[in-house]
Amino acid sequence: MAEARSGYGPRIAAAVTALGAVLLVVAATPFLRAYADPASRRPAAAIGVDADRAGCDPELTDRISGAGLHVGPGTAEPYVTRVRYDLVPPSSGPHFVVPAPTVRRFYVARDRPPIETLVHNLEHGYTVLWYVEPLAPDQIEALRALARTFGDDSYGGRFVVAPWDLDYGAFPAGRPLALSHWGAQAGYRQFCATVSGAAMQRFVLAHPRSDAPEPTGM
Repeated sequence: MAEARSGYGPRIAAAVTALGAVLLVVAATPFLRAYADPASRRPAAAIGVDADRAGCDPELTDRISGAGLHVGPGTAEPYVTRVRYDLVPPSSGPHFVVPAPTVRRFYVARDRPPIETLVHNLEHGYTVLWYVEPLAPDQIEALRALARTFGDDSYGGRFVVAPWDLDYGAFPAGRPLALSHWGAQAGYRQFCATVSGAAMQRFVLAHPRSDAPEPTGM
């Protein structure tokens, strides 16, 4: 009997190893699909509608202020929990001490950092694409694709998509999307009606991460 049972241990170990390999493949499948999916790495111009159908208003150039001006906890103004920005959305201004992490490219309302946090990202050379909820599912998916595309190092890696907080002011009617960038000499904004990778690529390339008050900041 002992001789018959002696092969059980190796067989069980082999079965456990095989089962572990299967579970690993199953767990990794969604990530492998996302990586392999060509749609997740489409050229910017292929995302959304053509530039001439995006309904984008002419780009606005703003005076800038607030470089290096931190408010909130850990500053000389620790009780400031909200900044009243002169512009909607802001392209510069006072901001919280810590910017949003570089690993995030897309936010929804439940996890969006404070507006004041994202303004700090602007100071570091980011372009923020703000959107007003609700948007159609296809528009949200296009925004996610843009976040992946423009967040790539080939575009400078300084791009975030985040929902706008209407408590800070309303966008123009029919324009649920807005790009903003804090340049070294001026701020820049542009409102659009619908997602257009081509139109938004034009804005991103015109205002690179190097054009910022603190382009080397993280």
